Amino acid sequence: MSRLTGFADLAGRRVGLYGVGVEGRAAEARLVGVTSDLVLVDDNPSSPDVQRSDEGGLEALMTCEVVLKSSGVPTRSPVVEQLREAGVEVTSALNLWMNEVDRERVVAVTGTKGKSTTTSLVAFLLECTGATAHRLGNIGQPPYDPSVDISEGWCVVELSSFQSADLRVSPPRVAITSLGSDHLDWHGSLAQYWRDKLTVTRCPGSRSTFVADSPSLRQQGDNIGGVIHWIAPDSSGLAEALHLQGAHSRSNVALALALVADALATSVDEIRRAAFECADSFVPLRGRLTYLGTYQGVRYIDDGLATSVLPAVAALEVFAGEALTMIVGGFDRGVDYEALAQALAQRGAPTSVVALGPAGLRIADEIRRRSDQVTVQVASTMDEAVRLARASRRGEGVVLFSPAAPSFDQYANWLERSEDFARLAASTE
Repeated sequence: MSRLTGFADLAGRRVGLYGVGVEGRAAEARLVGVTSDLVLVDDNPSSPDVQRSDEGGLEALMTCEVVLKSSGVPTRSPVVEQLREAGVEVTSALNLWMNEVDRERVVAVTGTKGKSTTTSLVAFLLECTGATAHRLGNIGQPPYDPSVDISEGWCVVELSSFQSADLRVSPPRVAITSLGSDHLDWHGSLAQYWRDKLTVTRCPGSRSTFVADSPSLRQQGDNIGGVIHWIAPDSSGLAEALHLQGAHSRSNVALALALVADALATSVDEIRRAAFECADSFVPLRGRLTYLGTYQGVRYIDDGLATSVLPAVAALEVFAGEALTMIVGGFDRGVDYEALAQALAQRGAPTSVVALGPAGLRIADEIRRRSDQVTVQVASTMDEAVRLARASRRGEGVVLFSPAAPSFDQYANWLERSEDFARLAASTE
C-alpha cells in the first residue's frame, strides 16, 4: 500500500513518470516546484525528452525512489513488478491527488458503459442547482493538472478500470453504472477486471456506493464496498427531456439524481424539478447515439464511444424493429463478443453487419455461427465500411456505428474514428 499522502511527499526526490501522454504531462506540470529530478519513460515515446522503456528507460526508472505510472500501464506489468521488487514505490498521480484533495467535494463515477454520460449528468444536475462542478478524469482533464482550477466547487471524476485499480483512497460517494467485459488484455481475466473496476468502492473509509440495479451488478455484490444503494431506472421522462435515448439512459439519470441528492442533502424530487427546468441546456455527449443526419433516405447514428460490448448491445435495443446495418470492430482486446452476436442474431428486423479490424473479424465469426439471417461483410477501412453499409440499406433504415471495440488499430482515439465516420456518412459519393 502506498505510503505517500500527496505530491508534497515527492519534494526533492527522484521521481519517474512511466507513460508520458496526457496524464504523464499533467503530472510533470504538477511536479514543477516540487522536484526537478524527473525521469520520463514511455514504451513508445513521442518526444525526445522521453526515454524508451526497452532502451535504457527501465534502468533509469530503477534509479528513482518513486514512479508515477500512467493508467495505461497495467498494474501487473513485468516492468511494474520489477520496479517494486527493486524497492521502488509505484503509484499513480491520481492516487496522490485523491490523497491530498478534500474528498468531501469529490464524487467518482465508473462502469463498463454509461460512466461518461453519468459523469456529465452529475455535473449538469449540480449546476442546475447553482453549484459549480468540474468534469474531470476520462471525460475531461486530469484533476491534478495545474491548469485546471478546482479550488472551489464539486469535482466529478470519471474513472476507468485502469485508474480504479491504482487507487488506495476514494471519495465518500461513488456511482457504478454497469459491469460487463472489457480491457481483458490489461487486466488478464474477466474476474480481475471486475475486481479492479470495483476497487474504488473497497478503499478504506466510509462510503456510499450508488449502484444501478441490474442482475450483473447484483452478482458482484460481494466485490462492492461501502453502503450500497441499489438504484432503479428513472421513469419520470427526464432522460427523454435531456434528449438521451434508450433504457440505459434512464438508469444513468437515476444514478445521477440519487448521487446529487445525497451530495446536496436534499430530495431526488427537488433535483429532478431543477433538471426539468434547465433540460434544454443539456448537451448529450458526442459519440453516444449521436444523430448525424439522414442521407439518401438512411439515418446515420454515431455511437463511437461504445468501445465495449454492453453499450453496443444497448444501442441495438434503441433501434429494435428498424432495418439496420451496424458497423463494428477495431482493436481486439480479447473480450467475449457472444452477447453482441446473440443480440444481432435475435433481431427480427432486417439486419446486416460490416466488420472492421481484428475485433470485427471475431465478431463476424461469432455472428455466422449463430445466424444465416444476418448479412456479414468485412471491410479494411472506414471508407469501405460506410460504402458497404450505405449499399446494404438501399435508401431506408439506419446505419449505426457502434464498434464494441477501441479505435487504436487504425486511429489515434475514438474521436478521430467518429469524425471519419461522420465525414463519410455525409458524403454522397
